[in-house]
Amino acid sequence: MNDENRICVGALGGAFGVQGEVRLKSFTATPEDIAEYSPLTSEDGARSFEITLTGQLKNGFTARLTGVTSKEAADALRGTRLYAERDQLPHLPDDEYYHADLIGLEVYDTGGTLLGKVKTVLNHGASDILEVQAPGTSATVLLPFTLQAVPTVDLAAGRIIADPPDGLF
Repeated sequence: MNDENRICVGALGGAFGVQGEVRLKSFTATPEDIAEYSPLTSEDGARSFEITLTGQLKNGFTARLTGVTSKEAADALRGTRLYAERDQLPHLPDDEYYHADLIGLEVYDTGGTLLGKVKTVLNHGASDILEVQAPGTSATVLLPFTLQAVPTVDLAAGRIIADPPDGLF
């Protein structure tokens, strides 16, 4: 299974009620679109689910998954991350990226100096933040993922050109 062809689009939060419904968090740009990308698979690819949204909750949805018919089965899936095949998802405009595509990219400053690699992408509400791991250390720096701080993302070359605020690195 090629992980580059799979994108994490949601996660399960355990049972909702006693009939096998689950709590579902959607990571898609339009949250309710997650059901359109069915079937979704577990991270290891061992399980596949068709999804039917049944209601809305704060921070998510209630949903039915194929093969999940009891509260116990739904609770057993708590924490399961759901993946879609990349070709099931919409093609993104040139200035938008899937988080999975950014992780692992090398980050250079505008003078060509390697600053590090993208370890993860964080989002705490306002905008995305790239956690960049400095070369040869475990130290990380949080770089705002804005056009000003990150003017260039070149997926083909596997690199990001950053113009970080003074003193950040």
